Amino acid sequence: MGQVVKLAGVIFTLFLATTVSHAMDKPTGDVILSVSGNIELSNGNDGQAQFDSNMLDAFPAHTINTTTPWTDGEVTFEGPLLRDIMKSIGATGKTLKAIAHNDYSVNIPVEDYLRYDVIIATKRDSKEMTLRTKGPLWIIYPWDSHEELKTELYHSRSIWQLKALEIQ
Repeated sequence: MGQVVKLAGVIFTLFLATTVSHAMDKPTGDVILSVSGNIELSNGNDGQAQFDSNMLDAFPAHTINTTTPWTDGEVTFEGPLLRDIMKSIGATGKTLKAIAHNDYSVNIPVEDYLRYDVIIATKRDSKEMTLRTKGPLWIIYPWDSHEELKTELYHSRSIWQLKALEIQ
């Protein structure tokens, strides 16, 4: 009988550990990024993973110093790696559909952020971005570090005023 109770306790503990590992904190501030589609973890309505600025700032920050077709001179962008965010929610798929506040969208192959240090920039030249400055989020590729990225194709995937990602 004692072994049955111990076994039940082990099974219950494993169940709790599995349940807790699939929990995700809810945002306490304004949601600035919603991720839907093929994800394991969620904290919002309809199975979405929602992030506020504090949640994105909790990821390790990465910096990209680069030139862009839309800015003057070299600019410093800072934010979490896209792959870190996707890994944290158990995203699986082949494509991200990135959607801006004005409903412009672009498809980004998952291989882009697996191969390159693509970030979701939250800061530009040490300042938080706003809608007026192409924020609050902007997908940035390390163009100046990889010559093969300096093409219209990769520039077109650098969506600013990002609000949502759909994992397909």
